[in-house]
Amino acid sequence: MKLAKDPYFYKTYFTLFATVAAQSIIVFSVNLADSIMLGRFSETAMSGVSLANQIQFLLQCLIGGVGNGLVALGSQYWGKKDLASVKKVFSAAFAVGLAISAVMAVVVAASPAGVLGLLSDKTEIVSEGAAYIRIMAHTYVVFAVTNTLIALMRCVETVRIGFYTSLTALFVNIFLNYALIFGHFGFPRLGAVGAAWATLASRLAELAFVLIYVFLYDKKLRLRPKDVFALQKTFLADYLRAGLPLVGSGGSWGVAMFLQTAIIGRLGAAAIGANAVSAPVFQVVSVLYTSSSSAASVLIAKTVGENDIPRVKTYAKRLQIIFLITGAISGALLFLLRRLIVGFYDISPETAALSTTFITILAVTVVGSSYEAPCLVGIVSGGGDTAFVFKNDILFMWCIVLPLSALSAFVLHWPVPVTFFLLKSDQIAKCAVAVVKVNRFKWIKKLTREQEPDL
Repeated sequence: MKLAKDPYFYKTYFTLFATVAAQSIIVFSVNLADSIMLGRFSETAMSGVSLANQIQFLLQCLIGGVGNGLVALGSQYWGKKDLASVKKVFSAAFAVGLAISAVMAVVVAASPAGVLGLLSDKTEIVSEGAAYIRIMAHTYVVFAVTNTLIALMRCVETVRIGFYTSLTALFVNIFLNYALIFGHFGFPRLGAVGAAWATLASRLAELAFVLIYVFLYDKKLRLRPKDVFALQKTFLADYLRAGLPLVGSGGSWGVAMFLQTAIIGRLGAAAIGANAVSAPVFQVVSVLYTSSSSAASVLIAKTVGENDIPRVKTYAKRLQIIFLITGAISGALLFLLRRLIVGFYDISPETAALSTTFITILAVTVVGSSYEAPCLVGIVSGGGDTAFVFKNDILFMWCIVLPLSALSAFVLHWPVPVTFFLLKSDQIAKCAVAVVKVNRFKWIKKLTREQEPDL
């Protein structure tokens, strides 16, 4: 089968990619809106909220891992048209996501300043961040429920709901940010606390929107409230076996980003401010390769479920070319827009110069990220080998990148940009692993059980 004559491939991939990318950009834009508006309110408030958003990023990584596990397993059942099993896999994923988010909410609410103190030793910045994150902790469970439901819809190739849900949240967030940060329309001037209340309101709007769609309008799964809590041991075991490595990988990545922020947070106020500028930019740009991963995972997993192995291999080869093109475009755009991006912030000249350097480094490393991440998280995990990504992340991040970066920052005292580059260097190094792993095709594995009657 020649891929050039396969319109299904292009239509499915680019529809999934574009819709998930649009949704993800909007999700990250909520944090970006907080950062930009607070940057005009106070650089200290902006830096404090940036620290707090690293905790949100950790949650997003963990819940993203929960969703990736659901997609990897659920999409294979979707390929077999076994809708009853898709629901049972969702119930298992929902339980895991709920537990993770609840634990994080309790820990953060119990000691917000203690958690953020791990990221920075600047008391005034930690204080601003703690006021923000104390309220944000109430959004964690809401975020997990919403995004696990959106991942369920993605399993069955219904992706527009995620876009519309996030768009609703963005409008609510921007309006309330403007009102509550600066005190417009008769609202009190609350600064960082106002940004937190705005985000909480937007998360609740997201949840309401997705619940209405899933339970009242979706015609594919026809999910009922009792399906959400119909947890079965066999499917929980299957999900943990297939999905837990992806949750672990997401968690490992999130904790690594937490530690990276902690390293940068001890290199001075300018470095903290520059990281506050570049972190949201990195998150928005990473949307392109995470969306590629998501689209590839659904496409590959569904095709494995259909037991069409030759087509799986053909798709994997063509996807790699698409990933490289996406990376080159992302890097070029980021490099060309770096000064414009920094210009949005009212920050000191030293922080602005360092921010420009950080974004230039990201423009280089995003090319590698755009290839290796969707190859490993999308193709390899979607094809059934979900454990490989976790092992690979542990090796590169925890055995190479973090030790080298800490050595650079605290022992050798190399310039801040060198340390920042080392923190992102695994995105280039992993490309060699991805090339070999994907093109050996030993990652193709069936994760599903025998079909049960649809209910």
